[in-house]
Amino acid sequence: MRYFLFVLFLLLVACVQPSTKAKQIRPDQLEFPELEFSFPDVEIAQLSNGMRLYFMPDHELPLVEMTLMIEGGSIYDPPEKNGLSAVFATVLGTGGAGELTASELEAELEAMAAKLAVSSSSYDYSVDLSLHLRDLQRGVEILADILRRPRFEQQRLELAKQQLQEAIRRKNDDPGEVASRLLEEAMFPGHPFGITPQVDVVKTFSRGDLQQLQREYLQPQNVWIAVSGAVDREPLVALLEQQFGDWSPGAKIERSAPSLPPAPGGQILLADKDVPQTSIKLGHPGISKDNPDLFALRVANYILGGGGFNSRMMREIRSNRGLAYSVYSYFRVGRRLPELFIAASETKSASTIEVVELMRDLMSQLRDQPVSEAELDLAKQSLINSFVFAFDDIHSVVSRKMRLEYFDYPDGYLETYREKVAAVSVEDVQRVARKYLQPEKLQIVLVGDSRIFINDLEDLNLPIKQIKL
Repeated sequence: MRYFLFVLFLLLVACVQPSTKAKQIRPDQLEFPELEFSFPDVEIAQLSNGMRLYFMPDHELPLVEMTLMIEGGSIYDPPEKNGLSAVFATVLGTGGAGELTASELEAELEAMAAKLAVSSSSYDYSVDLSLHLRDLQRGVEILADILRRPRFEQQRLELAKQQLQEAIRRKNDDPGEVASRLLEEAMFPGHPFGITPQVDVVKTFSRGDLQQLQREYLQPQNVWIAVSGAVDREPLVALLEQQFGDWSPGAKIERSAPSLPPAPGGQILLADKDVPQTSIKLGHPGISKDNPDLFALRVANYILGGGGFNSRMMREIRSNRGLAYSVYSYFRVGRRLPELFIAASETKSASTIEVVELMRDLMSQLRDQPVSEAELDLAKQSLINSFVFAFDDIHSVVSRKMRLEYFDYPDGYLETYREKVAAVSVEDVQRVARKYLQPEKLQIVLVGDSRIFINDLEDLNLPIKQIKL
């Protein structure tokens, strides 16, 4: 009887249990709501002396982050002082400020667990400061001293010069860096983009040179500041006005970036280095941010070599043929002047020419044959969906907004980014590929053991120029 009741119980349980088999859904059948993203609002203000402020509060942690952009940069370095901006930025952040010697400045920042970094790029000097909210008052005081009363201690200047000289002496150590330098020198001869600092020039840098740059560029109307963190707008503005309000604007110095030299014809630049693989860099003239085809080129390059394992270069050269660990391409979009299209890879010496030919063939293929709708859709969706990860923290949002306005990007650039990517068509991709990809005009830089592949270089049908490192 007990056995009968147990069987009956099992049957009843089976009858009342819902059938889960019919409700099982495969992962590829899952449906999700459409991704929605709206660019956060960034508050914008101007201090009484002309400094521009970009601000967003973030009270999740008791921290404050600040990024400053200061007009200037290495593109304005005179040819006889190439490399000066890099030394200026280093000593500005390490050479003491106000009443603080260099050592005292370091000690006080360390005691606050604050992070300070000063750097130089082509078009600006950048200052980053991150600190605890309780130290904000003192941090802004130190920041004001750095900008308004830098000490440029001679000992720190000499140290910065020695560091740059040592970097110059070691410039041929890394084959990939050699290839990048040779490409830029070939594309921009005599231009700041293509000039490499020299040891003898760096030795001449003086404290007076740094003070001259200070007078020219460290003026309130040249300073843009992005702030995020656990501070509200009114006390922040009051603090900035307290430390910078009496900083009077100086005379505006009008500067224009040197124009680019004519693009050279296609050629092979060969630099011998005793290594088991060849560093390959291909390049030709690119575009600036003002180019109306910017978004179509982003999609086209994703398909060509910018999409990782979804790109044609990676799929054909690495996955299908196993000739390289990494291969990629990108347009280095110029902020004010057109820069470069670059494709790069590293491969064993014996397969050097094969990889170069494949890279050129894939460029020609994108020009000559329309991409498929599926390939286009994958590229667009990847670019659109990855867009939100560029703003994974509040400070990146604020600083990105500041940078876009600093470089005169059009209004609504971020807000319309996804729509413009989504609007790119198959015809757009082929049109921009034909217009902007020029495999016949490539500078082909090869850094490696040329004894293994030199007899095959003639297959590339380009003049060969050997570079002695």
